[in-house]
Amino acid sequence: MPDEREAIPPGPAPARPEPVIDAALSAQSPVRSLARLAERVVRHTPGCCGAAATAHTGEEGGEAPAAVTHPDLSELLAVQWETGEGPVLQALRTGHPAGADDLLMEERWPHYRARALDMGLRSSATLPYRRDGLTLAVTVFGFRPRPLADTVDCPAALLGELAAAGLARDLRFREALAEVEQLEGALRSRPVVDQACGIVMYVLGCDAEEAFALLRRISQHTNRKLAELARALVRTRGHGIERELRRFRPGTREPREPAESREPRKPREPSES
Repeated sequence: MPDEREAIPPGPAPARPEPVIDAALSAQSPVRSLARLAERVVRHTPGCCGAAATAHTGEEGGEAPAAVTHPDLSELLAVQWETGEGPVLQALRTGHPAGADDLLMEERWPHYRARALDMGLRSSATLPYRRDGLTLAVTVFGFRPRPLADTVDCPAALLGELAAAGLARDLRFREALAEVEQLEGALRSRPVVDQACGIVMYVLGCDAEEAFALLRRISQHTNRKLAELARALVRTRGHGIERELRRFRPGTREPREPAESREPRKPREPSES
């Protein structure tokens, strides 16, 4: 770890497959936004030698952007995801600040404690900020013991409040943009879907509502996008699809083979008496 008197240079932490956030969290890279926040927290927190910031939406199976003010601190985030214990995870679960006034006396998180002490750290505190489904977790570290209450009441806590509000607003904005793009895509595909419905109506003699419902059913069962299915149907102009359409039509059995195409049964040989 660097000398206590010097500010720790910034460096991004590797994301972990635990809590998730949209990759397009803000107009700029979310990691850059979190890195700037961590740097400001260090400058405005007395006795702080480094900081980390992570953003979460509570979903699973993706990546959570994170940033630290020194590359070594990324290991303290990693050990928490790997072991399922630590101040960040506790703060995320409870929604309340979590930390250790003196890591030499800490017994709740043995793996986290051991790694932090190896790095020369004696205290850490994590402050969670929840806004509209988003949780921002800011963690500050110190080379000396420090009461958690001092961190909660320091000016840096206000930075977390403001940053959480801004990140949540940007996330809503990105979600709105994604919805607009989906709607635009639906509008662009509408004409070809209408043409496909017309073909289905002609082939089956059904109305527009039933034709659209049938296309949706085929799309779901064949795991194909509705627009792709419609384009394929228009491209072939409906040739050779009657059997498949009838197969997916509710209450309709597959057409049986014509009687003349079936082989006649052979007469049974008379048994010897």
